[in-house]
Amino acid sequence: MSRPVSVPPAVKAPVLDPTVRHLYVHMPFCPSICPYCDFHVLTRRSGQVEAYLERLEQEAAWLASQYDTRLDTVYLGGGTPSFLRDAEIAALVGSIRRHLGWGRQENTLEINPGTVSPARAALWRELGFDRASVGVQSLDDATLKFLGRQHDAAGAREAVTTLICAGFRVSGDLITAVPGQPLERDIHGLVELGVDHISAYTLTIEPGTEFARRGVTVGEDDERAGFERTEELLTAYGFARYEISNYARPGQESRHNLAYWNNRTYLGLGPGAAGHYPATRSPAVLGSGGGEEPLTLRRTNPHLHTWLTGEQGEMEDIDAEEYVTDALFMGLRLRAGLDLDELAQRSGLDVRGRYAAAIAANVQRGWLELDGPRLRATPAGWWVLNRVVTDFLEA
Repeated sequence: MSRPVSVPPAVKAPVLDPTVRHLYVHMPFCPSICPYCDFHVLTRRSGQVEAYLERLEQEAAWLASQYDTRLDTVYLGGGTPSFLRDAEIAALVGSIRRHLGWGRQENTLEINPGTVSPARAALWRELGFDRASVGVQSLDDATLKFLGRQHDAAGAREAVTTLICAGFRVSGDLITAVPGQPLERDIHGLVELGVDHISAYTLTIEPGTEFARRGVTVGEDDERAGFERTEELLTAYGFARYEISNYARPGQESRHNLAYWNNRTYLGLGPGAAGHYPATRSPAVLGSGGGEEPLTLRRTNPHLHTWLTGEQGEMEDIDAEEYVTDALFMGLRLRAGLDLDELAQRSGLDVRGRYAAAIAANVQRGWLELDGPRLRATPAGWWVLNRVVTDFLEA
């Protein structure tokens, strides 16, 4: 008589919400390519946008047939989505609404300052966007020229003011650690314009970019100085740093991006878009003897020319352990950190027990702090987060 297979007490059936509540849409076209950019972007050519919109409709219909979707947030990024003509962006939004619905809590449009006018801002609001992520990057003309931006400081100020007047919640993007940048003036200027959210990213030189070919470098001391000074200034202005690179006035955090950082599932629509999906197969309990089934799935779409042929991109199974390490890497970016007991419920793993040594070692180093079930990175830990997460991977 064979013995029944038992489940170790540290492993339980995972409890994940099967409904997808977030959608990212990638629009790859830009009026020009910035020298620091390594995203999937390209300049517009005849017929490409029309082909993109047709394929987008098909992919939206396919996603709707595969997943139970009730959207809380939609994020249209790029590229420069606001570069689309009025009829084109209306067609894009129509495809999303027809097949997948629309966000009940927040709908964000990435916007280049040079594309804004009062009439266009009114159209975007009419289409259903309520949050604008504006690529300001700097309010200093010399810095903007170095970054290869097509707008000037006056144009950025006018764009932000127009969007606020149109009723948008406005987030301003800022690049720090740029040689010669007047950081204090940039931050003061953005705050003075009335934005309620600021995303501050250190200038990073990625392989294959124009800056990399030119030999542009960013010193670690400059990077750290910008990192620390940005927090000092924005905290003094009443913004809270709720994620490594993101600051908000109370209640103005990006709900869509919080879904990423909390390792929730989301759809990825468009060329180069990544998605994190519920597993189409019911997850088996780990240790049951039947082999591991994925807890969730990750798919990254191919770039435009391949995507237009209908190819769906690579699908990757995410098991419970990878799900947990992904959640740790993303969640430790948040000032609030993450709840290990809640993560254990979602994954089925005894997170506190399995990673006790890695947690203890990093608490001792002063890089993590554990408050009941909540694990968070300290400011020192944020600076070495990749090293912290490596300890969990090795565990």
